[in-house]
Order: sequence, then structure tokens, then C-alpha cells
Amino acid sequence: MQLQFFPSRRLAIYMARSFLIRSFAVLAMLVVVLMTLDLLGESGNVLAAPGNGEAELWRYVGLRLPQIVARFLPFSVLLGTLITLATMNQHSEIVSMKAAGLSAHQILAPLFLAAAGIAIVSFTFNERIVTRATAALNAWEDVDFGEVPRDSGVKTNVWVREGNNLVTAGIITGSGHEVALQQVEIFNRINNRLVNIIRAPNGHYDPQAKDWVLEGAKLFDVNRGTVNHIGTIHAASGVRPDQFTLAKVDPDGLTFFKLREAISDLRDAGRPTQSLEASLWHKLAGPLSALLMPLLGSVSAFGLARSGHLFVRAVIGMALGFTYFVADNFALAMGNLGAYPPFLAAWAPFLLFVLVGEAVLIRTEE
Repeated sequence: MQLQFFPSRRLAIYMARSFLIRSFAVLAMLVVVLMTLDLLGESGNVLAAPGNGEAELWRYVGLRLPQIVARFLPFSVLLGTLITLATMNQHSEIVSMKAAGLSAHQILAPLFLAAAGIAIVSFTFNERIVTRATAALNAWEDVDFGEVPRDSGVKTNVWVREGNNLVTAGIITGSGHEVALQQVEIFNRINNRLVNIIRAPNGHYDPQAKDWVLEGAKLFDVNRGTVNHIGTIHAASGVRPDQFTLAKVDPDGLTFFKLREAISDLRDAGRPTQSLEASLWHKLAGPLSALLMPLLGSVSAFGLARSGHLFVRAVIGMALGFTYFVADNFALAMGNLGAYPPFLAAWAPFLLFVLVGEAVLIRTEE
């Protein structure tokens, strides 16, 4: 029996079903309460826009609800684990399982399997629903819950790296080879030292020469402090038109694969991508946190209920779970600031608490 991961099929189904029912019941309770509080706080802003009414409130609920579900699903799995295992411990079901020869890992195995299913559902839900709802809600909030205008395709304040030089444009219009630039500046550097600055009011792409034609350009010599009118010139031959048309990337509003493509484009444009890479990896690490919750909450499953320590064990399990969420948010914030490498920022808390949970379980029960 010790070599079997699921010694009893009926017992595994019973534990997994109890765990899933309690987890989703807690999730439903949290979603109803938090959605109500959020709607009370935002309803005034939604109704303040001219023409908005009850339909817009329901639209806000429909867009905000997936975000709340995705955010608090791991919390629900943690609380579902604690309720399930504490109840079984109180009713001496855990004692009966251990008396039958099951190890702690075998007792927890059905919960791990159910949590793996939750992680897969969570990732799919985030990719298919949450990202779309987030993008739509952000666009709606940007216009103060009014009518969302169609995208004009105009970009502002975009910079691109060309080798050691920087090229900036205040206004970008058009697409493909028809891209037009306004308020263009080229910062020419040698050994990371600024040598001169080229400024031009207008510029467009030349598909034949594969460079940019700048009209009415002026050259500012940094060392001499002089300005020369150089007229129409060709410059920035290493910059493609699509590098200027890259919009601001919102990682929460993009799926995993679309975000990966956006990061690749931004990297080609010479823009920093560390914060986006951390968010990319967290799209995988975030749903997998559901798999970690049965391990962190397992401390409430063992120990004698009549000893009076069951409540203390449940509090310890809850503390471990919430400490993980704090560490995860802190590491992701450090990754967004560039203080942590992106991969480390996304995965370090998960791997660390896997080791912590296993250490606690093995030392206390195995």
C-alpha cells in the first residue's frame, strides 16, 4: 500500500469531491461579497458618465467579475483545503486513514490531483476570459466609463534603439511602409557618450533605401554647442516601421502567447521587457499556486483534534498560505522594477514554498 499513490479509488473520489465542493463554495462566497463591495465603490463613477444606467452597471459587473474570480481562486483553494482537512481531522477520518496504513502524502494525493485540475481550469479561464475582460474594462475606465472611441492608430512618445543610438518620435501615424513620424529626435552616442542630436519636424519611411527620410533636420553638436541646418537627410537605417507602431503593452490584457509575441517585438525594438517577462512567467506560476495550497494547508490535517491544537494548526496552515501570497506579490513587484530576474521573480516563491511545505510535512508526519 505504501507504494500506491491512490490506494483506494473510492476514498480518493470522496476526498477530492469534498475538497472541490468546499473550495468553490468559499470562492462563490468571496466573489459575491467582494463584487458587492466593489460595485458599491464604483457605481457612482459608472453612473456619473452621461447616459449610463442599470445596463452599464451590469456591464461593469460582467467585466469585473472574472478579475475577482481569477484573483481569489488560490485563496479559495487554501481555505477549502483547511476546511476539508480540519473537518476530517475533527471527525477522526484522518486517524482512520493513517491507521489503515496510508502515509501523509497518500492522504493528500487526491487533493493534489484535484488542485492540478483547478490549475488547468484557472489557466484556461485566464487566457480565454480574464484577459479579454481586463482589456475591455481598462479601455472603458480610460474614458471614465463613457463611450469607448475606436482606435485611431495614432501612437505618441515612442522610442526605439538603433545600435548605440536612440530614436524618438512624438507622434506616429499610419501603418506598414506608410508610417509617418513627427517631432523626430535621434541621439547619436559613441561609447555611451552623447555626441550630437538630430531633430526634424517630419519623417517618413523609404522602402527602397530601407531607411528614414527626415525633412528640415537640424544637427546639434553637443561638444561645440552649435546648431546646423542640414535639410533633408536619410537616417536610422536599422529601424523598421513596425518598431514605431508598437502600442503600450498591458500584460494583464494579453494571453500568454500574444504577450510572448509582444515581448519579442519590443525586444527587437530595443525597449526594456523585464517587467513584461516577469508577468509572462507569472501567467504560468499564478494558476499553479492552486497546486501548492493542499501542501501548505496540510498541517491542519494531522495531530489529535482532542488535544486542542487543531485550531492552532489551521492558523499555521493559513499563515503559510498567506505568507506565500505576500512573497509572490513582493517578488513580482521586484521583477517589474528590474531588481529580480524575470524567471526568478515568477517562480522563486512557488519553488521556495514547495520546499517549505514538504519540510513541514516530512518532519511532522512522515
